[in-house]
Amino acid sequence: MSSSSMAPPSVLAAPALLLMAVACGLCAGGNYYNQALLHSIALHFGVDQAAAGLSVTVAQVAYAVGLLCITPLGDKLERRRMAVVLMLLAAVGHALVGWSGSFAMFMLGTLVAGLFSVAAQVLVPMAAALAAPGHAGRNVGLVLSGLLVGILLSRSVAGGLSTLGGWSLVYQVTAVAMAVMALCMRRVLPTSRHPQPLPYAQVLASMGHLLRTQPALRQRTLASALAFAAVSVMFATMALVLSSAPLQLSDAQIGLVGLAGVTGALIANLAGSWADQGKSHVLLRLGAALLLLLSWLPLWWGQASVAWFVVGVLLMDLGLQAINVTNQSSVASLLPEARSRMNAVYMTGYFAGASAGSALGVWAWNLAGWQGACSVGAGLAALAGLSVWRGVRWSQRQALGQAQAA
Repeated sequence: MSSSSMAPPSVLAAPALLLMAVACGLCAGGNYYNQALLHSIALHFGVDQAAAGLSVTVAQVAYAVGLLCITPLGDKLERRRMAVVLMLLAAVGHALVGWSGSFAMFMLGTLVAGLFSVAAQVLVPMAAALAAPGHAGRNVGLVLSGLLVGILLSRSVAGGLSTLGGWSLVYQVTAVAMAVMALCMRRVLPTSRHPQPLPYAQVLASMGHLLRTQPALRQRTLASALAFAAVSVMFATMALVLSSAPLQLSDAQIGLVGLAGVTGALIANLAGSWADQGKSHVLLRLGAALLLLLSWLPLWWGQASVAWFVVGVLLMDLGLQAINVTNQSSVASLLPEARSRMNAVYMTGYFAGASAGSALGVWAWNLAGWQGACSVGAGLAALAGLSVWRGVRWSQRQALGQAQAA
């Protein structure tokens, strides 16, 4: 049965899409607050910065586990109800962090919030499923724009609220905001259900089958995972380098640096539209091979210059979003009847890459400081560029073979 038969008579309305974008921003952004607050968190709990930095990895590992074990249920359960429940559970996690009395409770709350914030990745394939014909990429791009704005604003919001009421205030506010957003989604969003729900064991088993039998899925997942790993090296160590001499920025100032990447959200929406028109290969080459790799040069200089650091963040985020949106839009169109599972495989790999990048970034920082982190990040960016190039060449050969066969 086609995806169009799963949609209601009228496609997803613009206000509902906007609500989904905001919800995605809240879900995803909550996992990044700690990146701008590591110094303050370490001081509050009396732990070293490396221990505080592990919270970044915990959040991303939890998110990857949620992607693997929870989001495939979008092909079994009613998606609106599922997204609402997941957001409420994520709100509980943020509440645990915001009112934590110990470092152990802080880490537990980080894990819970990361695990259930995968509500965002229930909403992304839902936006594609309820799109008008030929507009799945636009819908995905719009919802991902909200997700990206949430991630990018999260550091600035975290830094600003930390200045007003301490590092925990942002988590307390987010817990309340996510609960309210869940109730709004329950009222506004249409229902969305797979026409032939599958048993959970079959859903999980089929994901391995999809990975084995869909080479395009494997290639796009690997390229995006390497790209996000490169970016995560920077984000996992950003607060450490910017709060150190000679810059010695405050939490609020570190958060403002992250605003440089907001332009990436604009690219996300544009890239989604271009993907609908079949222009994704050029975007992939530009995003991975050029911008992502070159961004590490100004970031290297950024240890002593905020201006260069901002330039590096801007180039890096533009490159990552060009890769992610075109790849995710492509994955969403490969097998519409397995859209949630395809997205789960892709996003699990994507955030597994982020987790590995965060861990490598903290390791490189402890070993060789900012220069070590930049070296590791640039190496991962080079591997991402190679993976993207090979994937594009494979796609071109497949298209040529199909044209000759016809």
